[in-house]
This record gives sequence, C-alpha cells and structure tokens, in this order.
Amino acid sequence: MPRIRSVAVFCGSRFGHDPAFRKAATALGHGLARQGLQLIYGGGRIGIMGAVADAVMEAGGQVIGVIPEFLTRREVAHDGIDEMIVTDSMHSRKQRMFALADVFVMMPGGLGTLDEVVEITTWRQLHLHDKPILLCDVAGSVQPLLTAFEAVVEMGFADRSALGLFEVIDGVDSLLTRLATLETPPQTADAERL
Repeated sequence: MPRIRSVAVFCGSRFGHDPAFRKAATALGHGLARQGLQLIYGGGRIGIMGAVADAVMEAGGQVIGVIPEFLTRREVAHDGIDEMIVTDSMHSRKQRMFALADVFVMMPGGLGTLDEVVEITTWRQLHLHDKPILLCDVAGSVQPLLTAFEAVVEMGFADRSALGLFEVIDGVDSLLTRLATLETPPQTADAERL
C-alpha cells in the first residue's frame, strides 16, 4: 500500500495554559512538512490550529483548511494557506476532512476537538472507515479523554476492543515517527455515509 499523504489534525482554537501545547503544535507542523505530509485542519489562524498551519507553511508544506461559513469570523479563517474549503455546517466540515485525510491526529484542544475525535472514533467502531486515529499526549492532555473511554468500557457500554480503535502516542517526536510508518488504508467508506 502507498504511504500516507495527508493528516487531519483536530486541535484547539486557543493555546491553553501550558506553553508545551503551542511548542508541540509548532513542532508538529514543521515535522509534517519535513515528511511531505499535507495538513488538513479546521481552517482557523488562531490558537493551536493557527500554530500548526503556520509551522507547516514556514517549513514549505501544504495546508488545506476546512471551515463552516459561520465560523469564518469566530475562528478567524486563515487567509494565508494553500486552500480554504468553506462548508455549510459543522457536520459537512467533518465529512470533508474525513474525505481528504489518510490519518487523524488529536492535539490539545477544547470541546470541538473532543467532538471531532469521538465522532471519528465512533465511525471507525461502526466499520465506516479503517483510517488510523492517533491521540498525541502533550503534557498529559490525552489522559482525561482516555479515562472517559476506559470508564465507558468498565461500565459495560463498549467492549474492551473499543480501546484499540485509536493509539495514544506520547509527544510529537513519537507521533512523527509513527506517521512515517503508516500506509494508506483501503477505502471502506465514502463521506456520504457518515
């Protein structure tokens, strides 16, 4: 199978309190560009989103933003990226990002980031796709979500196999190493079914 070409990054429109989050976003962006991987992201120029996109462009990489029209002002749509796709809803944004990406990465973020990761994981559980999902743990950022997933399993609402739908990766360096090993999964679904 061919090597992956594009990475969807789910991340925050804020920087958070720990400077490690912003530093990790910049390192990820530079690393994606060095590996020749195209960034697919939420289209904003603020917070972690903006930092990842700016770093990819600084290092000569390619960036595609996907943003719903109503968020073009709230999340301050980035006007310096290679391509901006404006959608009519949050759901169509996720469908479009799904269609463009070979793999999904979660970086630190807020409720929108959690929503995106949980939904893409649910789609994988439902066998709508088999694209890798990597949760990048930066300064403990993944641990609360992992605790929630584990609680769902412990309470009997999901099988233990659900914890295998994603990988938890410790830090950006390890994440970039993992991305270098991935191949494009076979297409098992199209975005219209999601």
